[in-house]
Amino acid sequence: MKLYFENAVTTVTTLMILALLGFVGWSVLNRANISCWGRRSALLLLFGLVVCCFAAARDGLDKTIQHSIDGSCAPGLFPLVSVPTIVGCIGALLILVAAAATPIAKTQKMREIWFYVMSGGAVLKIVTMEIARIIR
Repeated sequence: MKLYFENAVTTVTTLMILALLGFVGWSVLNRANISCWGRRSALLLLFGLVVCCFAAARDGLDKTIQHSIDGSCAPGLFPLVSVPTIVGCIGALLILVAAAATPIAKTQKMREIWFYVMSGGAVLKIVTMEIARIIR
């Protein structure tokens, strides 16, 4: 429990991750009733960005980067070049491609597909980071 509720940042990050996964799950389950996939993708992009910033702060990514540059502080939870950070970058690339393609898509069906790509990138990042945190 300390891993997810140790302090305010970890607690808020945990709750936001659960909310994001709930939003994605609810969207998938109720996909037949959704008519505006572009708005849903925009909400996923914005809220996902906030969650990502909180998770980066929780895991000390800023400290890892600063340590890699000048060594003036202890590194964060993960090394700069590690499986969690590389997979996180791949997930971010999926999210960015989907975010760029969604407004260009001509049909709601294509926007729905891009929403799933964006969701897949977010879930990939979340699962990888959380498994790596548990293992560590």
